[in-house]
Amino acid sequence: MFKKKAISIFFAITMIFGLALTGCSSSSSGGADEGSSGGDVTVKLMHLWPSGSSKQHNMIVNEIAAEYEEANPGVKIEQEILSNEQYKEKLKVLSASNELPDVGMTWAAGFLDPYVKGNKFAPLDDILDGGLKDSFISGTTEAYAIDGKTYGLPLELNIAPVYYNKKIFEKYNLEVPETHEEFKHVVKTLADNGVTPITLGNKDRWTGSLWYMYLADRLGGPETLTNAINRSGSFEDPALIKAAEEIQNLVGMDAFVKGFNGLSNDEAKGPFMNEQAAMYLMGSWELPNYTTNEDVPQEFRDSIGFFKFPTVEGGKGDINSFVGGPGVGLFVSESSEVKEEAKKFVAFFVQKWGERSVTDAGVIPATKVDTASVDLPQMYIDVLDELNAASNITLYADVQMSAAVAEEHLNMIQALFGGEVTPEEFAKKHEEALASEE
Repeated sequence: MFKKKAISIFFAITMIFGLALTGCSSSSSGGADEGSSGGDVTVKLMHLWPSGSSKQHNMIVNEIAAEYEEANPGVKIEQEILSNEQYKEKLKVLSASNELPDVGMTWAAGFLDPYVKGNKFAPLDDILDGGLKDSFISGTTEAYAIDGKTYGLPLELNIAPVYYNKKIFEKYNLEVPETHEEFKHVVKTLADNGVTPITLGNKDRWTGSLWYMYLADRLGGPETLTNAINRSGSFEDPALIKAAEEIQNLVGMDAFVKGFNGLSNDEAKGPFMNEQAAMYLMGSWELPNYTTNEDVPQEFRDSIGFFKFPTVEGGKGDINSFVGGPGVGLFVSESSEVKEEAKKFVAFFVQKWGERSVTDAGVIPATKVDTASVDLPQMYIDVLDELNAASNITLYADVQMSAAVAEEHLNMIQALFGGEVTPEEFAKKHEEALASEE
């Protein structure tokens, strides 16, 4: 759901998938010209941030490449830049002909899997173990790991907090909830006063999956849903059935906007932006709408806050565990003739990317950022602080699944919210879909 924007192994993806990446239709060159001042080593970098559609990202890449060249005389970073879809198609072609660039971009989980199985990407655990691993937010590199080895280093990251309207909360003397019981009190108070508690566009289905995933996490702990998907556990785990029950309890409380199963996410966003709904669970790619987007009235931006998904009494999850996902990450080609230099560049890149991506491109990076050293809107700083303190980030469920199982999961999410299946049937359908691929 990389916005699907959407990005649990443990947490893809766009990264910002809220910053879901699209681009112009032609490829361009963003680095030094091919064949200029000859270095002893050329590292070929292919990425998907053209200067037109991704101006700030492109600029940062150029700056980092230039810095690396300056710090490493004799090394040249040669860039090839494509739009998002062009990039994906060319990656397939180059992989088939064993001509991948030395360094390129990949997504986590399912996207990564065929390249790893085809022995196309090099393991990067050696550079992580060299001290780089501690630079990443907990759980992010695991999304790029297969069979205990890490094949990509994430650049971007999204989490999904609950945004809320502080003015509406104040009007009804409501406090930010920290437990599920407190949350249900907020929902009931708002519903009793004719205010839509939560907006939700569940026509897109992944939006409802966010709610289910959080309840599964808070009830069963961070690995219960992941284990059900990877088959070391089961969707018929009592915690996962209970999470489904809680979804239907919230529906029964009129927690969600009227007609939620027929609304797209973009349509459902309206009631929140128009101050007709009090809460909205969505990825951190929405942050600009509440901070820097000048097309949104300042009074509204000032009225929006966020909170972490509440804990459930007796549950095994903790409040610092998030649902989210990485966007793109960097890979090194297994067949690269300059593999060690390519790994050095990747390690350099991810460290330089972190702070600059926040300040210059509005991207939340997968690496930890010292918020005391950057000039950002307070909500960005607060989200970054939460990321730095995160105990876990669980990857969007549909991203963890195969395409067929993901489709069944999303259909069942919509059916669950619509009351068309019982929690037990919901679990059974997942088990059947997953078993069919064993």
